[in-house]
Amino acid sequence: MALYLSAEHLHAIRQHGEQAFPYEGCGILIGELNGSDKLVHELWPVANSWDQAENPLADGESSRRRFLIEPADFKRASDYARGKGLGILGTYHSHPNYPALPSEFDRQHAFPWGFSCVIVSVREGKAEEVASWVLDEQEQLQREPIQVWAEASPALL
Repeated sequence: MALYLSAEHLHAIRQHGEQAFPYEGCGILIGELNGSDKLVHELWPVANSWDQAENPLADGESSRRRFLIEPADFKRASDYARGKGLGILGTYHSHPNYPALPSEFDRQHAFPWGFSCVIVSVREGKAEEVASWVLDEQEQLQREPIQVWAEASPALL
């Protein structure tokens, strides 16, 4: 089981985290399943809406330490993916001045079972480690290997 991303995807995730700093940046992973592997075809960057409008998860933290993807953004991404014969494989977000480790909040709120959660650590505006995490059936976090595909289409892996 692995998450397959292109070098361009990894660059874009890092860049998005740097641009959002000191706030959390976020987006959606669009692709397909190939057995137990997840093949990312596209990234769907979205605005972090944590500090906007009504937030049912609000806990006194700001978008410097939390992210929220609006349901409407998920729907648009899902409709787009479905139109291409793909699906949503998970999300990505940045951790400003924090490791690429999921917080307890991430575990409780941002991880539908089986989805990937890619986290990029951004220290003082510079992207560092990128890691992917999934919840197992006991709702425990497990690191998911990231494989980088180079020039071939992920469908050919």
